[in-house]
Formats: sequence, C-alpha cells, structure tokens
Amino acid sequence: MDLGVLWFGIIAFFFVGYFVLDGFDFGVGMSMPFVSKDDTDRRVVINAIGPIWDLNETWLIVAGASLFAAFPEWYATLFSGFYLPLLIILLALILRGVSFEYRHQRPELSWKRRFDRMIVWGSAVPAFLWGVAFANIVRGVALDANHDYTGTVFDLLNPYALLGGLTTLLLFFTHGAFFLALKTEGQIRVRSRALATRAGVLTIGVAAAFLVWTVVDFGSLPALLLAIAAAVTLIAAVLANIRGREGFAFGLMAATIAFAVLALFAALFPNVMPASNDPANSLTIANASSSPYTLQVMSWTALIALPLILAYQGWTYWVFRKRVTRAHIDGSSEPGVDSTVDAAH
Repeated sequence: MDLGVLWFGIIAFFFVGYFVLDGFDFGVGMSMPFVSKDDTDRRVVINAIGPIWDLNETWLIVAGASLFAAFPEWYATLFSGFYLPLLIILLALILRGVSFEYRHQRPELSWKRRFDRMIVWGSAVPAFLWGVAFANIVRGVALDANHDYTGTVFDLLNPYALLGGLTTLLLFFTHGAFFLALKTEGQIRVRSRALATRAGVLTIGVAAAFLVWTVVDFGSLPALLLAIAAAVTLIAAVLANIRGREGFAFGLMAATIAFAVLALFAALFPNVMPASNDPANSLTIANASSSPYTLQVMSWTALIALPLILAYQGWTYWVFRKRVTRAHIDGSSEPGVDSTVDAAH
C-alpha cells in the first residue's frame, strides 16, 4: 500500500478524533450561559468535562506532529498561509485552559464570571475557525510554484469558508449540549436536552447547505456517501434526543462529526492543499509527503503507540463515567474549589 495514502488516512483519523472529542468540550463551554442559572450550575457544567478536556486536546497535538512528520510541505504551507487564524485558535485554547484552572482561585463572583466569559469565547472561536480553515483547505487557496500561499487573510473569509465555520460551530454546540444531557442530572439535564433540540434543528439546515455545496463543487462519490451518512446520523441524533435517548443522541452526533470530517478529506483526496489559481501548483499526497523510509518508521511507531493511546483514553472515560450533580458540588470540601477539575490534574 502507498504509505502516503495510508498517512493521509491516519491524519484524517486523528482529526476525526480531535473534532469528535474536543468538539463536545467546545460545545459544553459555549452552552454554559444557556444551561446555567447560578455559580453552582456553572461548576457542574465545568466539572462535566473537568477530567477529560486536556486529554481531548492531545489529539490536536498528535495530529499536528503527524502532519509535520508525514507531510512537511503541507504543514509548511498550511501553517505559514493560515498563520493568523491558527494563532488565534492557539490563543483561544490557551485562554480557555487558563480559565479552567484559575476561575476557582478566588471566591468573588465577578472574578469567576470573567473567566466564565473566557471559557465561552475560548470555545466558540476555535469551533468557528477550524471550520473556516478546513473549508479553505478543501476549496483551495492561491499558491505559487513553490507552494507558498499568496493570498491574504481576507481571502480566507469567503462565503464557503464562513459557512464551514458556522457549520462546525453549530455541530460542536449541539454535540456539547448532548454531552451535558448525558453527563448531568436535574434541571441542567432538562435544559441541555431542550437546548440540544433547538440547536440541532438549526444545525441540520446549516450543515446540509455546507455539505451539499461541498459535494457539488468539490466532491466525489465517497464524499457524497459520507455526506449522506452525516445527514442521516444528525437527524437521528436530534430525534433520539427528543425521545430522551441521551446516549444514542451523543453517539449519533459523534458519528455525524466523524462522517462530516471524513467527507471533507474524501473531497480533498488526492490533494492535500489544492491551488485555486493554478492546479499545477497544488500540493498532493505524492509531492507533499516525506520519504518512504520516514513513513515506514512512523507506521511502525503508530502501530505500537496508537492502541496504547486509545486504551488509556478509554480507561479515563470509564473512570469518570458517572453523572455530575449539584449535590456533588455542594458536598465539596472547599466551597470555592472545582474539585473534579483539580483532581484531574
């Protein structure tokens, strides 16, 4: 098998894992103002992802490192041409992580609310910009003969990319509401289910428009089939949520995001960065990949390490599988401390 194609698939798998797992983290952060009525509610929401949010972000690190090693030309073009959006994503992730750690350090509500706002924006900004970035990768950008990006930041804010950003924003928002309904009890659970239904209906319309645009302008038969699968599972997730089947709703939403990301990679194949100005300048799997020896070494490393990573993450989710309640927060030994978040670190 062509190792370049294999690693294209592996990187797609890493981004699927990142968007599915950190996607509901983003959604939980964005949902907090809509499902929380007081500080205890907000602590319940934060503690729902307290033990796992930083573990989920490691998928992005692995995806970025794999991209750098397997496709250095792709990595160089992407991170130089998309430097500002990716920097904003990084800063937002930093602010979000700092907020989780610092909001409980002082008892004043004004202090906590400032960090709560940072959690909301630190979740919403990456959720939107990741969609903008991937939509531009699929659509193609202006590249010269050396594969350097020759456009501007404003060229990245085209209608297709903005629709892609809105799609990922709504997908992650709904995914987070499903997770909160699955992970909490009481009124937060009720509010999360209601929020997920309303957001899910809107998401169906926006995601359908984006996937149709993708398939019509850039798609292939595999992309079409994956887009159909994403549409079916998204509708099924919303229906499952309406019926109170929270586990099914969350699982189907995870499948929706996975199918949607795979549809984008299928639409991109065999390119990795199409040139919108001249197809001859496009980066492909063939001209962007590392040497066969490098890919061979990476393949053996992945064969050993990936099962261990998946086993550890699965074990972590199993350990922290129980629902979080207000009673759990009220019973904390220190009223100002988010105990689940602290225990996770």
